[in-house]
Amino acid sequence: MSITIRRAEPSDAEALQATMSAEICFSNTLQLPWPSLTMWQQRLAQLGPDQHLLVAENDAGDVVGNLMLAQASNPRRRHVAEIGMAVVPEWQGRGVGSALLQAAISLGEQWLALTRLELDVYTDNEAALALYRRHGFEPEGIARAAAFRDGARVDVMRMARIRD
Repeated sequence: MSITIRRAEPSDAEALQATMSAEICFSNTLQLPWPSLTMWQQRLAQLGPDQHLLVAENDAGDVVGNLMLAQASNPRRRHVAEIGMAVVPEWQGRGVGSALLQAAISLGEQWLALTRLELDVYTDNEAALALYRRHGFEPEGIARAAAFRDGARVDVMRMARIRD
């Protein structure tokens, strides 16, 4: 099994919509359930120059994960980008998240001159916490009751990878 990382194209809207329709994906991100295809088509059409949406493709050409690397727009934070990602449930634990993170780290640090990559992750998402730690992200703090998920407020950990 090999994973290919590439920039998302407008034709990926249906695959992105399907990924984010999976309960494990929308419940572990700040996305809402049942995203429409139209929303994903618009999102892809409106990506700004500082938004880098990557997709992971398997050998069969299926999109099995995605990652957004969004650079800060504030001139005083141009060295910073926020990361958010999701992996198709059947492909979790198979290296897709690592491949996406490696590509985002390379893009950010080697091509965009970023020195800080940051993300938020639910404190009960053990698999994601372990993945981010393996890729050099360190905890910076916990925001209590920072998000609403499945009828309850949940804690979020802020993590960052800082390159000197």
